[in-house]
Amino acid sequence: MTYFSSEFKLGILGGGQLGKMMLYVTRKWDIYTRVMDPSEDAPCRMSCNDFRVGDLMDAETVYDFGKDLDLLTIEIENVSVDALEKLEQEGVKVYPPSSTLRTIQNKATQKLFYTDHDIPTAPFSRFAYTSQIEDSLSNGGLQFPFVWKSAQFGYDGQGVKVVRSLEDLKGLPNVECIAEELIPFKNELAVIVARNSTGQVVNYPVVEMEFHPEANQVEYVICPARIDPEVAKKAVEVALKVSKGLGHVGLLAVELFQTQEDDILVNEVAPRPHNSGHYSIEASYTDQFEQHIRAILGLPLGNPESKLSGIMVNLVGAEGFRGDVHYENMEEILEIDGVTPHVYGKKQTRPFRKMGHVTIVDTNMERARSTAEKVKKTVRVISK
Repeated sequence: MTYFSSEFKLGILGGGQLGKMMLYVTRKWDIYTRVMDPSEDAPCRMSCNDFRVGDLMDAETVYDFGKDLDLLTIEIENVSVDALEKLEQEGVKVYPPSSTLRTIQNKATQKLFYTDHDIPTAPFSRFAYTSQIEDSLSNGGLQFPFVWKSAQFGYDGQGVKVVRSLEDLKGLPNVECIAEELIPFKNELAVIVARNSTGQVVNYPVVEMEFHPEANQVEYVICPARIDPEVAKKAVEVALKVSKGLGHVGLLAVELFQTQEDDILVNEVAPRPHNSGHYSIEASYTDQFEQHIRAILGLPLGNPESKLSGIMVNLVGAEGFRGDVHYENMEEILEIDGVTPHVYGKKQTRPFRKMGHVTIVDTNMERARSTAEKVKKTVRVISK
């Protein structure tokens, strides 16, 4: 099939920043794109051929959106899998497949997948409702501390809470959830695996993630991770095992814990381009967004290796500011060599909302990390 300057139609469910960066690639290659998002002001609106507003979880809406497309992909997991299954049955290609999404969408199902496939992960308990946790604690089935995770609809630190006492359970939604053993990890790592529709597989280097202590969001992504080569090898092996088990097509970001004993445990996965791969736009031979498009179209996969050390800094809404966004001191960071800002196009800011990112590339990792710190302290995302 011909994709370039042709009648081929690619659909993307979700119109946020990940979709916007996918569109950098489709515009470069002149591939027709249709995007749907619940928001009329989604970042993708300006860059696709056909933008539609709709509920991504509504089966009829998603089916109508995709029924005349050639291929459908996602930039967010919270979409109607029932609609995707129906579209697949009618001949529309869907990548990642609906079966992969159904496993990943629910964190309890995802954890059971790891157990069934002998993939190392933190011990956990599954609950139909949060209210059942207190009984489990009383009966000795569960002990403090643990990590409470909503089984569905969590993202960017939402739907996750460290629970150290009964007081911490107050105010949590009474939904299906898991209680996961709190791991005293040494590092949080990630590996992005790309698999195309013909079965070719490549992986990006292991990255190291530094999180904001309050928002539970990634502040810095560092590539390559500053870890022992044997630990990196183990992380890649685990990520590839997850990828093979899921049989996904496209990108799979595998988030991992490196324990104090240097064991590797899977935290969770995302079947799409991921925050941990943003550095690749400037630092890699083939960035994650081009790799995803190559993979779902069945094209040869590109080189995932890095040209330079890369560090990504998330730009999030500053605390205490809501409303029309203003990026303060952007001119100052543009004066620094190796610094590239990406602004996502969200017009409204609020505390900890992801509004953009900055990539720092350098031949020297320590210098890149120092520059990243300077960028983080200089730029502020506030309201007008």
